[in-house]
Amino acid sequence: MIDYYEILGVKRTATAAEIKSAYRRLARERHPDLNGGSEQAAREFALIALAYRTLSNPRERARYDAQRERILRGGSVFYSNNPHAQRLRRVAAQARWDKAVDRWLEAERREAFMRTQAVFTTVTLFLSTFFVAMLKPRFWDVFDIFGRAVMVTLFVIGVWHLAARLRTCFEYYTYRPEPLQASLMSGGDGPRKPFSRALASAFLIVGYMLSLIGGLIAGEYTYYIVSDMAFFFDHRVRPDLLFYPPIAVLIVDTMHAVASKIDA
Repeated sequence: MIDYYEILGVKRTATAAEIKSAYRRLARERHPDLNGGSEQAAREFALIALAYRTLSNPRERARYDAQRERILRGGSVFYSNNPHAQRLRRVAAQARWDKAVDRWLEAERREAFMRTQAVFTTVTLFLSTFFVAMLKPRFWDVFDIFGRAVMVTLFVIGVWHLAARLRTCFEYYTYRPEPLQASLMSGGDGPRKPFSRALASAFLIVGYMLSLIGGLIAGEYTYYIVSDMAFFFDHRVRPDLLFYPPIAVLIVDTMHAVASKIDA
């Protein structure tokens, strides 16, 4: 059985404050970002995180201590001092902790992936809205029928892609507040997800409106810079400007996905 106390470098009688202090010290020393980001460093840090998560939770720590005590007492052939039983225990323990570490690493990868998706999607949407409102490109006017058909197709795909990305991010990061009665019956543990659905929706709406208004205001002061390129830019607010932000999100997300696969 892996000794969590030994991993954290604390005594069996360590207090919660001592366990937290030891974890913070090891996190500063062993974090994968500070050790080349290797798979081995990630696995070692995952064991440290699992040890801290178990020993910092009173119920998990009591369960772990009881299991550890049973093994030390040798309550069966499996827990005896027989060399074969010892080897079997090591193999079983290693298999369990390898599985736990793999789950932790997969959760970390999933978290990093979702965080990247949320940042790329929202930042691209806000920035593209700002620059479209400021520059007011005239691609729709200069394109022929085929070009407009391509633009409409990309717009439809972009809207679908943007809606799918936002829905995934909402499901991963947001929660719906429970009614008071349901909250009381559930024990009052509170939501595990960081944001409420209403807060995330308000952030998107306010961010989009600020980007749009900011772009329109900036366009009033910068139009003279692009006035010599009237073939590509305009000063009028037109319905076709709505096409461009979803297309920009689609293009940026596609490029990021391709780059991620190449790096992998």
